[in-house]
Amino acid sequence: MNSLCRMKSRAWFKVVIGAAIVSGASGCATPPGITSGNLEDQTPNANLPSAADGRSAELLSAFFGLDNGLSRRANLICRGADGRDGLPVIFAEEVDPSTVDAGDFEVITASGQKGEMHCVSFMPATDQGELRTVLLIGEFGDAEADPPVRVRMIGNVHSLGGVLNFKGAEVDVTPLAPGPSIVLAEQVTDFDQSKSMSSDRTRGSSCPATNIKQAVRAVWA
Repeated sequence: MNSLCRMKSRAWFKVVIGAAIVSGASGCATPPGITSGNLEDQTPNANLPSAADGRSAELLSAFFGLDNGLSRRANLICRGADGRDGLPVIFAEEVDPSTVDAGDFEVITASGQKGEMHCVSFMPATDQGELRTVLLIGEFGDAEADPPVRVRMIGNVHSLGGVLNFKGAEVDVTPLAPGPSIVLAEQVTDFDQSKSMSSDRTRGSSCPATNIKQAVRAVWA
């Protein structure tokens, strides 16, 4: 989740959804295009590279944020989410929500077991410049006995604008105990205030466009 021009005090799982809630075939209750319960990759292989023009399709972090700790409010993100694990994954680039499915991710525990994916969501990190954080919801092991240690991208997930493919990227999971940290800080120069969730969404910000000397976007694990 990003902090831009000011600290955002909202927590990952304290979510207020103002849009209408709809039910999809996956059984998830969510605004369209933000959450996916598809357990198989739905995005065709477009032969996109993993690196281009100095940009790389990498995962910056994965954090075991909640162990069987999602509250009933999480059902606003995805039906049946309460009582499950929460694991936010940070991408090096903003990603196209239409290419993200629950089946694109694989979580491996310390014993080598594969986690059970339930759904994935961009909520609540859907403001301008925030489409790089995806929350994984499911059963990903036990924080003490068999914690998750690795997240792998096994499906086609495209960067915003269709430049890169994150398939094949992987990252170690930060354990629950250490807590979150800053994984990226970047200077913001584009102040276009588009809020569209479509594939042509800009990398804007909610900061004022005038009388600003410098703006820095901080991305937290």
